[in-house]
Amino acid sequence: MILMMNRVILVGRLTKDPELRYTPSGVAVATFTLAVNRSFTNQQGEREADFINCVIWRRPAENVANFLKKGSLAGVDGRIQTRNYEGQDGRKVYVTEVMAESVQFLEPKNANNQDRGNASSSGGGNQRNQDYPFNQNQNQNQNQRSNNNNQGYTRLDEDPFANDGQPIDISDDDLPF
Repeated sequence: MILMMNRVILVGRLTKDPELRYTPSGVAVATFTLAVNRSFTNQQGEREADFINCVIWRRPAENVANFLKKGSLAGVDGRIQTRNYEGQDGRKVYVTEVMAESVQFLEPKNANNQDRGNASSSGGGNQRNQDYPFNQNQNQNQNQRSNNNNQGYTRLDEDPFANDGQPIDISDDDLPF
C-alpha cells in the first residue's frame, strides 16, 4: 500500500480582509488570500511572492474574520484541493485552493497597522486578551516562567545555541538517534 500525503504549511500576510459567508444551513466559511514570499530573488534581485487562496470553515472561519485583517501575518496548516465548475462561457473552470485546517495568528491584532488600534481596543478590558485571544494560556505560562526565574527555560529572544566561544557539552543521551 502506498501512502499518499497532501499537507501544506504556509506563513504569509493577508492581501485583503477575509470574506466571511454562511451556507444556507448556517455553516460559516471564510476565504482569504495569503501573500507568501519566495525564498529566492528574480534576475533583477527582487523578491517575488505567491498569492495563495485559502478557505476555512466553521468556528475557525469566524475567528479568522474577526481577528485577521489586510496585512495580518498568519500561519496556515491544511491541504490543497482542486475543484471545478462550468463557467458562464460553458468552459470548465478549475480552482486550486488551500483548505485550511488551522490558522495561527502570528502577531497582535494591531501590530501591522496602528490605525486599527482603536477598533481593537474598543469595549475596554484586558488588551492582551484582545490582541491574543487564543493564546492566553501561553502568555500566562511565559509570565510565570519569567517571574519564577527558572533556570530550565530559555527566553524566546535568546539564542540557545550561543556559546560565547566555549565548547558545547552534549552527551549521547541528549541525541535523538
